[in-house]
Amino acid sequence: MPEIKIVEVGPRDGLQNEKTPVPTANKLAFVRDLRDAGLEDIEVSSFVSPKWVPQLGDIAELWPELPEGGRYSALVPNEKGLERAIELGVDRIALFTAASDAFTQKNVNMTVAETLDAFARVIAGHRAQFPNGHIRGYVSTIFECPVGGPVSEAKVADVSGQLVELGVDEISLGDTTGVGSPRDTKRVLAAVLSEVPVSKVAVHFHDTRGTALANVAAALEMGVTIVDAAAGGLGGCPYAPGAGGNLATDDLVYFLEREGVATGVDPDRLAQASERIFEVLGRRSISHAQIARVAMRS
Repeated sequence: MPEIKIVEVGPRDGLQNEKTPVPTANKLAFVRDLRDAGLEDIEVSSFVSPKWVPQLGDIAELWPELPEGGRYSALVPNEKGLERAIELGVDRIALFTAASDAFTQKNVNMTVAETLDAFARVIAGHRAQFPNGHIRGYVSTIFECPVGGPVSEAKVADVSGQLVELGVDEISLGDTTGVGSPRDTKRVLAAVLSEVPVSKVAVHFHDTRGTALANVAAALEMGVTIVDAAAGGLGGCPYAPGAGGNLATDDLVYFLEREGVATGVDPDRLAQASERIFEVLGRRSISHAQIARVAMRS
């Protein structure tokens, strides 16, 4: 099996939905712990207005203090966010859209087509400043929209193809509500891969119904080599009621290593990273690997 790249999204996608405020110092410690565990690709925050996501309103303080050696990125919602990203020298950014107009209307008050039009300007502006930078495009609601219902694979493929035409380097396909099964995963990936090279495709599964790892296995069978996850299973979605946390990085690493895929991640250090951030949040990790590890220690 080829090398798998894990994109750690805990500091951004994981924390954004947490109601307990996390001080900047604890966020920095979280990122350092993740780096010490061997994770290199880490999405650390967002330039969304603090009015909407107050948890991530400290990116200007956070970014300059990030430890050396990581490939750090941040979500950029619009041109105003891009201006702030450029000021901080953020050369790796992520953009967010969906395969459902109902979802983007509820989330950013735009249709999918309008988000793509806005992205064209953001991409051009970022490339002008960082010709060798990296731009990721999130396509959410790849199976089902919490507002509009089932989503066709043709729509997911169309949006993904348009993002690649606009110049993004990577597409992350997100099961926002965590409804998908391996059959769904293969169905949608077959459509997307007719439009997008597999080397540009990542998968991003929420584990609402316990199918995230099964979906990862299906994606790997289709040739995907980039997988998003969040330490301890952090996350959810403020616009998808009932959506569970992200696939836990701890569970993903355990699964891959048991399957003979070297991840370069130290499970013990990753467990420490998960434990420390959940202590700050005042609750326990939902990672199966983490729960088993704690039980074996006691």
